[in-house]
Amino acid sequence: MSTGLIFDIKKYAINDGPGIRLTVFFKGCNLNCKWCHNPESISPKIQKMYNAKKCIGAASCVENCPHEALKMTPEGIVTDFDACNLCGKCAEVCPTKAFEMLGSQIPISELMKKIDNEAIFFDQSGGGVTFSGGEPLMHSEYLLEALKACGKRMYHRVVDTTAYGRLETVLEVAKHTELFLIDLKVMDSAKHKEYTGVHNKKIRENIRALAKTPCEIIFRMPLIEGVNTSEENIIETANFINSLEGNRKVINLLPYHNIAENKHVKLGTPKNNRVFEAPNLKTIEYIIELFAKRGISATVGG
Repeated sequence: MSTGLIFDIKKYAINDGPGIRLTVFFKGCNLNCKWCHNPESISPKIQKMYNAKKCIGAASCVENCPHEALKMTPEGIVTDFDACNLCGKCAEVCPTKAFEMLGSQIPISELMKKIDNEAIFFDQSGGGVTFSGGEPLMHSEYLLEALKACGKRMYHRVVDTTAYGRLETVLEVAKHTELFLIDLKVMDSAKHKEYTGVHNKKIRENIRALAKTPCEIIFRMPLIEGVNTSEENIIETANFINSLEGNRKVINLLPYHNIAENKHVKLGTPKNNRVFEAPNLKTIEYIIELFAKRGISATVGG
């Protein structure tokens, strides 16, 4: 039985597909978007997050660290990551939960128990399970095992993905999924690589193949001023969507927000030096109009 590295399981999710859902967040992503609002999801390894605002100086973590990797300073607890092996003892003993371990290997049997506990909400709301990340396709064996188990229980299944991965994996996942939520970040491939670390040729190819399956697809676009809000990019995005087989006419617009800045501080990772901004209301309205003229329903949120 496979295991997957999961950093969060969110109950009562209402923006990750229809109805009330349970969303499973995998850790690790093969893209590295400069604007990512979940930087804790990028690394495929267990990480430790420290919130200095929660720390009361109890020093339980320092006293109980088996590797003497923690030190109390006027600014709070400092971790020597050369000595730290991410055992999580500091998080276990911290009375205010100032330390948080990100990522744990959860067996399918344990995951399904958590999912089954929410079944009543799925039934009442038409909801189900959403697999997100990070990038769930990076955990294909575990993902497929979970999707099949959900299918046997008749739970509605959603995969929230960048569509960057092996085509064979994408198509196999499609056999066990009702809905894909797929990001379309920016259409120019060179610009896509500049901002995400990879070209988008494979992503486009995978989406074209996926569009030939019966699965429903809803596209999402993170709207970042100066990156993908130009008329040229919106028209190219609309033309790409219209070139796909089936009725693929819905896109959710997600204006940029900077909640990642505080997360970088907690992770102790360097934040991106670029300053990103959300487009203003007038620009968003114009983008919605551009999509509408091409027969595509664009809405903010989702």
